[in-house]
Amino acid sequence: MSNSDIRVALVTGASSGIGRATAKRLEQAGYRVFGTSRKAAAESADGITMLVCDVTDDASVRNMVAEVLKQAGRIDLLVNNAGIGLLGGAEESSTAQAQALFDVNLFGVTRVTNAVLPTMRRQGKGRIINMSSILGLIPSPYNALYASTKHAVEGYSESLDHELRTFGIRVALVEPGLTRTAFEESMTRPDRSLAIYDSVRAEMEALMRNGVSAGDAPEVVASTVLKAATDTVPRRRYAAGKLAHQVSFMRRFLPESMVDKNLRKYNHLPI
Repeated sequence: MSNSDIRVALVTGASSGIGRATAKRLEQAGYRVFGTSRKAAAESADGITMLVCDVTDDASVRNMVAEVLKQAGRIDLLVNNAGIGLLGGAEESSTAQAQALFDVNLFGVTRVTNAVLPTMRRQGKGRIINMSSILGLIPSPYNALYASTKHAVEGYSESLDHELRTFGIRVALVEPGLTRTAFEESMTRPDRSLAIYDSVRAEMEALMRNGVSAGDAPEVVASTVLKAATDTVPRRRYAAGKLAHQVSFMRRFLPESMVDKNLRKYNHLPI
């Protein structure tokens, strides 16, 4: 196979967790893979080329994409995986903190997508996979702002897919449930905590830790990304893992009152 026949994938947030597992899975499937991290990553022998990119910085994104094109000449697949979390009562975060969250989780997706699209249009084909969450489908108490970013990614992605089909480009969403990564440990805390939320916030953090420890391996999500990348006719949404499939079914087919009751029960809130 010549270099021009090798599919090129770009995965943001690929230094660890879901992003790293996805980069590895794509490399195993025959892609030439470029991964990004906010800070320089040590070289490894797994065939993934790591580049520095801050998805909140326009110049950093442009420079990263230019480097991929310099080295590979094309981009066939973009996986927008970079993201951060925020756990706490919605009113415990300042507007500035909420904006910073959206700058990574939503506008980071749009920056990288916009930088890659001219190349995909010239190629006449491409696939974009945006990492959402089950929290892009359902409400999540004490994750209101994070869930808002994922709901926004869902609306953006589904709308963008309609815009890009005429150029041979498709957009799909991957929706993981709880996954065994360090995401919870690196989750942002509110910047103006209120004592009234201290006990319930602590309970939610414990619930998150327990859920993550029992969650899916990141390789489950990585395999779902590969399916979304290679399906001839991609679906709009791909649930990744048992919990994600259950939530997707619940949201689509159960009455709203039942969803509400189950959600409060799961989060140990009064029904």
